[in-house]
Amino acid sequence: MSLEEQLSDLPDSPGVYLYRDEQGNLLYVGKALSLRKRVKSYFRNSNQLTPRTQQMVKRISSLEIKRTTSETEALILEANLIKTLRPKYNVVFRDDKSYPMLKIMNEPFPRLRTTRRRRKDGAKYYGPFPEAGLMHAAVDFMRKVFPLRTCKTFPKTPCLEYHLGQCLAPCVGFIDKEGYNHIVKDLESFLEGKRDRLLKDLNKRMASASKKRRYEEAARLRDQIQALTSVVVAQEKSIQTGPMDQLQAVLKMADKPRRIEGFDISTILGSFSVGSMVVFKEGKPYKKDYRRFKIKTVPGIDDYAMMREVVGRRYSGTLAEKLPKPDLILIDGGKGQLAAAQEALAEIGQSYPILGLAKKFEHIFVPGAKDPIILLPSSPVLQMLQHLRDEAHRFAITYHRNLRGRTMESSLLHQIPGIGPKRAQLLLKRFGSLTQIAAADEEALADAAGMSVALAQQVLLVLKQKST
Repeated sequence: MSLEEQLSDLPDSPGVYLYRDEQGNLLYVGKALSLRKRVKSYFRNSNQLTPRTQQMVKRISSLEIKRTTSETEALILEANLIKTLRPKYNVVFRDDKSYPMLKIMNEPFPRLRTTRRRRKDGAKYYGPFPEAGLMHAAVDFMRKVFPLRTCKTFPKTPCLEYHLGQCLAPCVGFIDKEGYNHIVKDLESFLEGKRDRLLKDLNKRMASASKKRRYEEAARLRDQIQALTSVVVAQEKSIQTGPMDQLQAVLKMADKPRRIEGFDISTILGSFSVGSMVVFKEGKPYKKDYRRFKIKTVPGIDDYAMMREVVGRRYSGTLAEKLPKPDLILIDGGKGQLAAAQEALAEIGQSYPILGLAKKFEHIFVPGAKDPIILLPSSPVLQMLQHLRDEAHRFAITYHRNLRGRTMESSLLHQIPGIGPKRAQLLLKRFGSLTQIAAADEEALADAAGMSVALAQQVLLVLKQKST
């Protein structure tokens, strides 16, 4: 790919860029909040650059970019690349004494410190960093995500840092050396730019901890993952894109998902089982197209079979003809519910982009992907999907409660001689509830259910006696 093609395909996200000459020699490493804007600025107004930089730009033959989740992470990666590769045109990181560095101490339970001097003391050093403010912001972030101790000597009882969740109190044995060293290794991986491998490892450890019922450890790992996350955080930081654009980027869709349909199942021990479908257009509820489903073919408790039934009914027959096709389907649940929905679509010969949103860790599952997509809690994409999922759940629960209520009310009407199931349903359909039936006049009741005025009077009498 030519340099011109590389320049036209730059992302508007944080990261590090590397310039090379025709022989592949590294000329310069820089960081950027927006790789697109920063890199292109070198080639737009070269006469405004310093003579040294103009000379460098003339020699650029190719570039390489490394995306990061934030400018802070880009700063750390930039410093380490410069220190390791020593590009010809980078000069600010050559003097370790002039700029602060990060230091992981050589101790039984290592601390993360800042320093301006590199010593031969067995510690691990990262940097230096010319922007001290950004470096200290990075330290604050890392201490929250990687809860290492800050105390010089162990106290006798857990300190404030433990109660703030920024230390796991090795001082009193709340975490052993092996567990603590895991966190140290995670921090080193992060500082060395091995984010993808770190996230995969954290996911495996979280799943293992959850399976072994070590829920506190699983929750801590989940929080680490969410804080470090994800492949699309860079896009989400851009104010030029909205949640729908970001969702398109997350799922790598060819088109923006303007119409999303979300499904949920509600049941109590297999009774009054129902499904719901809600619709969001341009990220907002579109209640006109909401639909409710009374489960017809699944006896007992089988959420997967119920999901298959509801999805199959929506995308076949009358509903398929009446409603527009979705750009994306959201299933409330994880891999199992997602697979059930896929099976239903395959059975009727349909295929749509689809995902599952699991409540436990708010992970996004997509077909064919081994690992879930993990977004920050503050992500507009995650918040929009949660809104849709919660709306589908609310709609299902409301229908479920209405069915239970109507069944109970219908059974009360059945106790009245002359009122069978058919008349009970006619009355409830016409008036909505027992309260509304009791408030109606006898002629209206008689007309609605095709019964005599005398029987209507008996219905009103029974209902008024039960309400007193």
